[in-house]
Amino acid sequence: MEAGSPIFSKNDQLKFFRTLNKRVNDYFKDNNLSRTGNWKLHLKTIVMFSIFLVPYFFVLAMDMPFWMYLLLNIITGIGMAGVGMNVMHDGNHGSYSTKSWVNKIMGGSIYILAGNVYNWQVQHNVLHHTYTNILGHDEDLEAGRILRFTREAKWYKHHKFQHVYSIFLYGLLTFNWAITTDFLQMKRYLARKLSYGDFKSPTFQWTTLIITKVIYFSIWLVTPMVMGITWWKVILGFAVMHYTAGLILSIVFQLAHVVHETHNPVPNENGEIENTWAIHQLYTTANFAPKNWLVNYYTGGLNHQIEHHIFPNISHIHYDKIAEIVKQTAKECNLPYYEFKTMREAVISHFSHLKELGKKPQLA
Repeated sequence: MEAGSPIFSKNDQLKFFRTLNKRVNDYFKDNNLSRTGNWKLHLKTIVMFSIFLVPYFFVLAMDMPFWMYLLLNIITGIGMAGVGMNVMHDGNHGSYSTKSWVNKIMGGSIYILAGNVYNWQVQHNVLHHTYTNILGHDEDLEAGRILRFTREAKWYKHHKFQHVYSIFLYGLLTFNWAITTDFLQMKRYLARKLSYGDFKSPTFQWTTLIITKVIYFSIWLVTPMVMGITWWKVILGFAVMHYTAGLILSIVFQLAHVVHETHNPVPNENGEIENTWAIHQLYTTANFAPKNWLVNYYTGGLNHQIEHHIFPNISHIHYDKIAEIVKQTAKECNLPYYEFKTMREAVISHFSHLKELGKKPQLA
């Protein structure tokens, strides 16, 4: 842990995590199940990659009306987000398979999604999962001066309108990954010597980043132009694909952490957080649409964020089953379990929360 990082309480008088962990372990043992993915996840992988890549091959192989070209790029963006949430996400958490090399391959799919394994694992696995919703440590709360996600963040006049313009910015998420974010993050993380697992040399990381970016742009920009598609159509299709994926991913991420119900704990003068890490996850995370089959399937269980945050190394295909265990244990310990019955409720909470944060200056 870095100097200056928040320290979580070790005093769990409620024995919440000990009880919960035993119950979840018993569930897998009693049902003779692996905590990683199974045939359902393997089949879903085929489905998501098909949605992602089949439209791309159609674009390369066929002469089509402009409206169909745009539609296929939108579908590609939907598939891009689907691969990210269902395949890449489990792979980089080590929960896709019991075999590490399979996890590396599936996690490496991020390279054709515009991202970078090292950066993603540091930002997501290390910073976000450890310091969830703590301003200054969870980079998912950082949006420069453009958006304000907590009451502690500095307030600017333009934030009065953030509940309106935020939706237009959300679509830029993966486009920023491709162009600038990966380079800025890598420089920052390597300087801090952050890593998820073994720390590899900066030379290795920079070389990997540059080579994979060249391959990425060769696939999505150079190849279509070589195949005869007009340059402006290629760039437009690329932008449409990214905007679609970015919008989906941003909204799914925000509904889990930036809503009225969730908290943004502040360390005390000694850098200590009031709760244990597991209880902290309950206060800072929310589920949405847990009974909606389509949302469950497409988001890779990211609508079960509570379960994912407490058990990040369990594949998302198990979340709907262990959710009742988590919910019951939280209830017995008189702890919160924030859950929106529908996605619509979560969306309303998020944007009304943005509106409220836009009205109030930062705390002293």
